[in-house]
Order: sequence, then structure tokens, then C-alpha cells
Amino acid sequence: MQLLFCVTHMFAPGNNELSVQEGEILTVTNQNVGSGWVEARNSRGNVGLVFDNSQYSYFMNKINFINAHPIFSHRFPGFSKTPNPEVYLLTKSVAKGNDKLPIYAGEVGPVWLYPQIQLDCVVADPKKGSKMYGLKSYIEYQITPNTTNRPVNHRYKHFDWLYERLVEKFACALPIPCLPDKQVTGRFEEEFIKMRMERLQGWMSRMCRHPVISNSEVLQLFLNYRDEKEWKLGKRKAEKDEFVGVKIFSTIDPELPELDPGQVEQKYEMYSQFTRSMDNSVKELLAVGHLHWKRCTGPLQKEYRQIGKAFQNLSSVFNTSAYPTLSATGKTYEEIAELVAGQPKKDLHFLMETNNEYKGLLGCFPDTIAVHKAAIDKVKEADHLVTMNKISQQDKHIMEKNLSTMSYALQAEMNHFHSNRIYDYNRLMQFYLEEQVKFYETIAEKLKKALGQYTTM
Repeated sequence: MQLLFCVTHMFAPGNNELSVQEGEILTVTNQNVGSGWVEARNSRGNVGLVFDNSQYSYFMNKINFINAHPIFSHRFPGFSKTPNPEVYLLTKSVAKGNDKLPIYAGEVGPVWLYPQIQLDCVVADPKKGSKMYGLKSYIEYQITPNTTNRPVNHRYKHFDWLYERLVEKFACALPIPCLPDKQVTGRFEEEFIKMRMERLQGWMSRMCRHPVISNSEVLQLFLNYRDEKEWKLGKRKAEKDEFVGVKIFSTIDPELPELDPGQVEQKYEMYSQFTRSMDNSVKELLAVGHLHWKRCTGPLQKEYRQIGKAFQNLSSVFNTSAYPTLSATGKTYEEIAELVAGQPKKDLHFLMETNNEYKGLLGCFPDTIAVHKAAIDKVKEADHLVTMNKISQQDKHIMEKNLSTMSYALQAEMNHFHSNRIYDYNRLMQFYLEEQVKFYETIAEKLKKALGQYTTM
């Protein structure tokens, strides 16, 4: 399959031609049109003719660059899986009004503008629905935002649509964690529905807590649409959004002094190292947690049962009517066995779920940070490009200024991440340790009761 990557806008004057947006990727449907034209299809399914005056072809499923604007033709002859930062680096315009995303100097450094009222929502009341005369069934969830207290209904596929829109729009600047996995079998089992609802709640809460995402039109549509018509119109508008991919940076307006490229690279290295380190730590805790859960419901439970059985067997050689304490002690250890097996669901479950959330979140950072690395590398090429008369000094300054904006966005995002992880892990560890204390206190009380049945001699 051959793809065309568009590095600038092209308006189609003819009926058979296809208008394209900067940064858009088209699928070639017919390469043999002739005279420099190809037939291509965009992501919305529209098919038309596009003029390809590209000079560069790279085999990653053969990707060509459309160079409708001559100034781009020799600047950055390269392409990778990382979104091309040059689409933004030479952009002069800044979004205004509602599209503008300000960054301010906070106590911890650059921060996003936070809303006065924290958005939140409750995912609840799952109900089975059907269509096509009952041939197709699904589960629908009720989502109630705290801003309106008016519930809306969504299926999993609507959550999936929201996720795709958020990734398309924000993923170059903000890590968007994946939704809970899709399920082919067992979708209507009560335990699975409960688990999915819990995970959708966690995902939605994280989206609502983000100052940029919570204020986005697409999330507001998801939470506040009033009828089917408004939902469909809003979806079409979101799917035509121009400020997606690296162009999201053109909406960011940091009210802070410009950083030099050296400072930007230093921040990139620091955040890259931090996210790798935390990712490894989270994965280690998950591995230990899984092992401990298996031990509690397997070997540990079995060992306590065996201890209990051994005490009861020993009691059989005594006169049980006159000396019942050994048998009672054996039953105490059998009760402890059940407590040990059931405890992970009361405390370790929440520890694991939160760490799974963070595993997903941290897994997004490498791609987000890679965009910044690619931008840093492009700016490093600027002096050479000026020398070769391929860009002007003014272009170079625009690139450095935009790189500074990208860095402030990353800093604001990392500061948001830090504040969230402190809050999440503080609350999580308080809950986990409280439950652990209750667990061991319950065992201690049972052992004290067993102890009290023996007389001091």
C-alpha cells in the first residue's frame, strides 16, 4: 500500500480533485492517472485526484511527500513513525479564543490553566441493549457529569471513538492512556461488566482531571450531548478538527520567556529518564503483586489449611470432650486460610488497578517525548540549513521559538503528571495500609481468642 504525506494545505479547485490538510496522510488508490496526478483516499473516505510533485520517496510501505509549497521541498527530507514536527516548527500562526491553550508560571514551574470547578463524572448502571431485532446485543453505561447531573448513555464503542479522537488531537503533546481491552467472549457476564465499568470509571476520571482534555469540545460533547442529532453533528465536527497531531502545539501559548534549544534538550533528557525509571518501578510492583496474589490464593491458603488440619488431627489423640482447644485452634487456622485468600480483593486489587493505569499512562510517554526529540534534532539542523540557504535566519528563530513552546507544553504536562501521581499514590497507600492493618488485626484477634482457651499451668 502506498501512502502520501501532505506537508501543507492544498485546496482543490476542480470537481475531481481532493482538498488536503497539512499533516494529512492519504492512501493511494490509483498511481497510474498520469501527468503527475494520483488518485487517493483520505481518512473520511473521500476519493479524488492529488498532484504529487514530490522529490522524495521512503519505503515504510512506500511513503511519498507532497510538496505543494516549494519552500518545504528541500528542508527536511526524512520521515519516520514519529509525527513530523516540521509541520509545526515553521508555523507562525497561533490559535485564538477557545482554541488557545495557555501555560502559566506556577509554584512548581510551567502549568496548564486549571478550571475553577474540577470536572468529574460517574460511570454506572450498565444495561443490556439490542438492535437489529435482537440480533446484536451490547452493554450501555450511564455517565453523569458533576457539572449538569444529567446522565447520558454510551456504549463501549462510543468510549472507543472518544479515545481515538483524543489520541488524534492530543497524543503528540499529552499521553492518552488506552481504554480497557475489548472482549470477544464473555462480554455479558456480570463479573466482566463490573470490571469493565470500574476501569472505564478510572479512565474517565483521569480524562476529567486533565485541565486540557476536560475542557476539550470532544469530551464536553461526550458528557453533555442532549439528543442523537446533537451527538452525530458533534461527532462530524470533531472528526474534521484541523488542530490535530503536531498542530496542537500551534494552539499553545506559554506566557513565559523563550527557552534556548540547550535548555529544551536538558528537559527532554530529564523527563525521558524519569518516565523510563518510573515505568520500570511500576512494572516491578505489578509483577510482585501478581505473584503475591497467586500465593495468597494458592500456596499460602493451602499451608494455613494444612496447619489447621494438622492441629485437628493432633486433637483426635486427646480426649476431645475434655480437651477441645486443639481442634478449635485448628479451625482458627482454617479461618485464617480463607482470610488470606480473600484479602487481595480487598486491598491488593486497588493497588494493582492503579498501577495498571499508570503502566498504561507511562507507556504513552515514549511516543509523546519522541516528538520532542525529533523536533530538537530538526532545530539542530537549522544552522546548516541557513548556511545552505534553504531557510532564513527568521525561519530559524521561528523554529527555536516553537521548540520552546513544545518544551513548555511537556513541562506543564509533567508537572500535571507529578501532582496526580502524588495524590493518587498517597490516597492509594493510605487505603492499602488501612486494609492491611484491619487484616492483621483480624488475624491477631482470632489468635488471641484461640490462645485464651488454654490454661496457664
